[in-house]
Amino acid sequence: MNTIWACLLLAGGLLILWKAADLLVAGAVSLAQQFGVSPLIIGLTIVAMGTSAPEVAASITAALGNNGDAAIGNVYGSNIANLALVGGMAALIRPICIQRQTLRREIPAMLIVALMLWPVLRDLSLSRAESIGLLVIFFGLIVITVRAAKRDAPAKNNNNTGTSEHHGIKHIIFVIIGLVGLALGAKMTVYGAVFVGRKIGFSDAVIGLTMLALGTSLPELATCIVASIKAQHDISIGNLVGSNIFNTLLVTGAAGTFRPFEVAKRLGAGSDYWIMITVSAAFALFVVIGRRTVSRLAGSVLLIIYTVYIFCLFFFGK
Repeated sequence: MNTIWACLLLAGGLLILWKAADLLVAGAVSLAQQFGVSPLIIGLTIVAMGTSAPEVAASITAALGNNGDAAIGNVYGSNIANLALVGGMAALIRPICIQRQTLRREIPAMLIVALMLWPVLRDLSLSRAESIGLLVIFFGLIVITVRAAKRDAPAKNNNNTGTSEHHGIKHIIFVIIGLVGLALGAKMTVYGAVFVGRKIGFSDAVIGLTMLALGTSLPELATCIVASIKAQHDISIGNLVGSNIFNTLLVTGAAGTFRPFEVAKRLGAGSDYWIMITVSAAFALFVVIGRRTVSRLAGSVLLIIYTVYIFCLFFFGK
């Protein structure tokens, strides 16, 4: 494979990821709305799952290709990008207002599951048993979140039942096409990014933290920007927080379940891990300081943090 072909593969993979995630989210959200699910739970579960699907596919593909650093680097980089880049840009467009229960429940959960990776990866490896444990925690957390959020769900609208089945089939087709496209796009993205990154001289860890993380965070970016423009704050914050929980538990757990792997020291209990924790804590702090609002000033600070982080990775992270 030459460099030009690798760049085309990378660009094509990212495009497929973007469009496939868009189809997946559109179909899933429409299906959820037919069942009368609240916007917050849509953001925390279906939208977050849809926009995190590229991370799942990319990290599993990286793990199967024996690129453990890229798999975990993608998780860390995506979590940092979601809160600092995506959250920062969304807040600049329109300050993000957050419900009280989200501050008390989902944001602490995001911080706790991120801290759980420290004892898991401290030995610089991820076993299949540890991975399955992360998946069990993930599915348990989803059940708890859904049950808690249902209390605030609006009543289901049973009008127009004659057309609901037709629309339901259409949305299911969107979901299926989206899932297939994500798998294909992730494979193309991983191959292209790893080849280009290695040609430049970057390690797999830096490739995962930058190229893969940025590419697979594009669905979150698009979703949150649209949600901010439309003042859909629950969708926006639910997508950000939910995606980070999904990345930490589902993406890491799925990748390690398919193939256990070892990671570099910087990704185990090193600098990149603690940068992810710091960014997560800073985001939570901004929410508290802003009285359940991420202000434009906070968004600007988050974007500056992300810019400095990426600059340091490219120039000092090889």
